[in-house]
Amino acid sequence: MSAEDQIRTTAEELLKILSIKNVIGDPMEIEDKILIPVTRVGVGFGAGTGEGTGGKGEGGKGGGGGGGAGVDPVAMVAIFKGVSGPEGVSVLPLAKPGPIAKFIGEMASTMMEKFGGKMEAKKEEREEK
Repeated sequence: MSAEDQIRTTAEELLKILSIKNVIGDPMEIEDKILIPVTRVGVGFGAGTGEGTGGKGEGGKGGGGGGGAGVDPVAMVAIFKGVSGPEGVSVLPLAKPGPIAKFIGEMASTMMEKFGGKMEAKKEEREEK
C-alpha cells in the first residue's frame, strides 16, 4: 500500500467519526421526557512522506501519518411529552458555561424578552383593528 493510500484510508476512517450520529446521540425515553445527548467531536490528522540519498549514494524513502479524535458530552436536549411549543423543549448543559457563553445567553434572553413584548403588542394592535 502506498503512502498516499495509507493517508487516504486513515483520513476516511477519521471522517467516519464525524458522523451526525456521534454528535447527536440516539434519543432515550425516560418517563415523560425524551432526552437527546449532544457532544462535541474534535479530530486532528497529520501525514508526511520523504525521500533522499545518503553520502554514499544510497536512497531511501518513508512516510507516516497519525491522527486522533476526542468526544466530549456538552448538553442534553429534553423534550417534554404533552407540552407543545418552545416550552416543551429544554437544553440542559452538562458543563458550566464559560464567561462568553454566559454573556451570549443573557443577551439572547434580554433580546427575546424585548422582541416578544413587541410581537405581543403588534398582535393585540391587529386584533383591535
